[in-house]
Formats: sequence, structure tokens, C-alpha cells
Amino acid sequence: MKQAGSLVAPNHLRFDFSHFTGVAEEELQDIEDIINKEVLRNERVEVIENVPIDVAVNEYHAMALFGEKYGDRVRVIKIGDFSTELCGGTHTAQTGEIGLIKILKEGSVSSGVRRIEAVTGEGSLLHFRKDHELESVVAGLFGPTLAHKPRKDGAPSDEGVPDSPAEALKLELEKKDAEIKRLGRELDQARMKSASSSTANISEKVKEVKGVKVLSHRVDNLERAQLRTLVDQLRDKLGSAVVVLGSASDGNVSLIVGVTKDLTGRIQAGKVIGPIAQKVGGKGGGRPDLAEAGGKDAAALDAALGEAYGVVESLLT
Repeated sequence: MKQAGSLVAPNHLRFDFSHFTGVAEEELQDIEDIINKEVLRNERVEVIENVPIDVAVNEYHAMALFGEKYGDRVRVIKIGDFSTELCGGTHTAQTGEIGLIKILKEGSVSSGVRRIEAVTGEGSLLHFRKDHELESVVAGLFGPTLAHKPRKDGAPSDEGVPDSPAEALKLELEKKDAEIKRLGRELDQARMKSASSSTANISEKVKEVKGVKVLSHRVDNLERAQLRTLVDQLRDKLGSAVVVLGSASDGNVSLIVGVTKDLTGRIQAGKVIGPIAQKVGGKGGGRPDLAEAGGKDAAALDAALGEAYGVVESLLT
């Protein structure tokens, strides 16, 4: 690993370094601990001017970056036994002047180069204040979750209690996410059940066009996968038919056309769906037995589905 760039400002810093993979959260915490221990030691920053380059490297053991160009004489910055480097920038007189350092994030900036960003001094103070505000909000929302549960002997129990407000928030969000997914599944099932029940007497909407049974039907708020399931059910139920389904949701239109295998030699699903999709401002295509399309004009869906019978008739003529 070697330095690949940096930025040093009064209240924040950026350090780029070559590394083959990301730095784990535990390693970042270790780095943060090491740095802050040196800051709290308040070591004097020793500046040694006009040092011959070979003396700086061989006697002071100063870190020289590969690829950097140095003159015959350099400036050496020494912080006790912790760090000795060649540097021409400005520095604090004591490490304690830096103030507490908080690493904010680590990530990739290019192939093989990672970046650590941190705040210092007043920047750290502002960051901790914001964290404390968030902690107060979380504690207010999930106070019971954070509270210690008493044991039978009256002593507080830590079993199942989050270690921090952040952990409590994470657990609560995971619970909410699981609940949302469960409710989403139930809603999908209810919509599918409603759509299936609406086709119980679907034979009334089936029309025979030149000897071919054609069904055009609207079932709103269904996902594409649910439309495919329903079109399969209807093809199986009708035996030999062209099935056209349309669904509107949040102003968008989904269309699907299913043709039973015995009819694909005479009529293809893609040729049926094209003209219908145009009516709702969309287009689509697919296999001879199954085609899908989307559109943006939900208000035109009923009229588009009503023309499906004429589209099939024109293709069979």
C-alpha cells in the first residue's frame, strides 16, 4: 500500500492510497483509534529543514513516495517515533492541535485506488452534534426497544437489547421491511384472487371471430408476472383462443396477448399486440404465442381493448 494523493484542510482531510480491496469497518475503527491516540498524546511536531535526501532516507528513515521527485535537500517532519516523512506542507506545532479525528467513509476512486475521508477539529464537533441529534430522535422513537428488560431477580437484563440507537434503528427498519414485504405479498395475492374471480364468468366476454375465440379483458393493478399467470389460466380454460389482457396502474398501462399453440400458425401474438399498444401510446412484441407491451395513456385502455376483436379479424382476413 502507498499514498496516491491527499487533501489537508483545517476541518477535514482526504487520503488516497493504493489497495486491492476495500477496508473493513473493523479496520477503519482500528485506524481511527491509532490516529486519535497519537493526537491525544499531543506530541511535538519536529520540523528539520535542509536535510540531504540520502540522510533523510537512510538515517532519519523518512518515508519517500515512489514516483515522487525530490531535490538534493528536503524537509523532514518527525512526530516522535510514530511518523517520519518528507513533506513541504504546513503543519501543526503539536498533534493535539488537530483535535479529534472521525473517519466518515472509505471507498473506491479508481482501479486499485481507495479513499478515506475524515473530519477533524470543529468538523468533528459538528459531526458528533449531528449524530447526537439523530441518536435523540431514535431514542425517542424506539425508547422501549432500548430500555433494559428486568430479570426475575429485579436486575436489568441485556438479552435482546440493542447495543446502541443505531442498532435499534437497524433492527426496527428490518422489522418494518419484513412487514412491508409480507403485506406486499398479501396484496399481490388479493389482487390475483380478485382478477381470477373476475374471470369466473368470462365466457360472456368471449367473441368468436372467423371461427376463433377471442377474449379482451381489463384487470387493473396487476404486475407483468401476474398478467402472464392470468393469461395462461385463461388460455387453459378456453382451450383454443386469443386472450388479450390490459392493466392500468399509476397511469401506466401493461398489455399482454396470449395465443394458444394450435392457432399460432394463423395468428401471432406480436401482430395482435402492436396495433392495440399504439392506442395507449406504447409498443411491444414477443413470441408467436405470447407478446407484451407497455403504454402511457391509461385513459385510452378501454377503447384499445375494445378494438382487439377488430385487430384479430383483420389479421385473419
